[in-house]
Amino acid sequence: MNCHVFVDFDGTLAPGDPTDTLLDRFADKSWLQLEAEFKAGRMTSRECMARQIDLIRATPEAYDALVGSMTIDPHFKAFADVCDRHGIPMTIVSDGPDRSIEILLRKSGLDLPYFANKLEFVGGDRWKLAFPHARPDCTTVSGNCKCQFTDRFPAATQIMIGDGRSDFCVSRRVDLVLAKGALAKHCEAHRLAHHKIADFRDAARLMKSWLAGGVMLADGRFVEIGTVAA
Repeated sequence: MNCHVFVDFDGTLAPGDPTDTLLDRFADKSWLQLEAEFKAGRMTSRECMARQIDLIRATPEAYDALVGSMTIDPHFKAFADVCDRHGIPMTIVSDGPDRSIEILLRKSGLDLPYFANKLEFVGGDRWKLAFPHARPDCTTVSGNCKCQFTDRFPAATQIMIGDGRSDFCVSRRVDLVLAKGALAKHCEAHRLAHHKIADFRDAARLMKSWLAGGVMLADGRFVEIGTVAA
């Protein structure tokens, strides 16, 4: 089937937001001020993430143990099974650190491709963040420019599942968005084709309905597979 699904990680696949949990446990509380500066538009996502990771003080063992105590959305496997049965590829695209994704995918028995910022251990209890997927033309100056993956994985129908600011730009490029949180509000404000979801139980239900014959867009239109348009 000529379709590709992109999935955000923090707050979406992992609803507890591992990055915020790690910062809250291991970083100086000034990470919250950096977050406020970013949300106010006075700092780029890339700068904010780099400076926040610089504040973390945790050994690799402590980092891995905390992430390993977290869980992914309990309904995600059911959603992934629906996609797998119909030959629909799925890619995780995240503006968070790759180490957390690797740990939780392994714990959950999932083998999915992912693209994220690279967390590098620099000794003792210190870390730094590298940005192998940053792009100089990224309009939001994200650490991981998610828009590039719509070109890397072309399909007749592209779906983004996300919850936050790192998904705003790519939500304009895909055919349909399944949105939580701030992303849902963004799609509503900008009249982008989307469905508001609470979790992957909703996503699986919508996907099954679509594969049975079509998908209902946010404006009430029902369209056949391959003709979804934003």
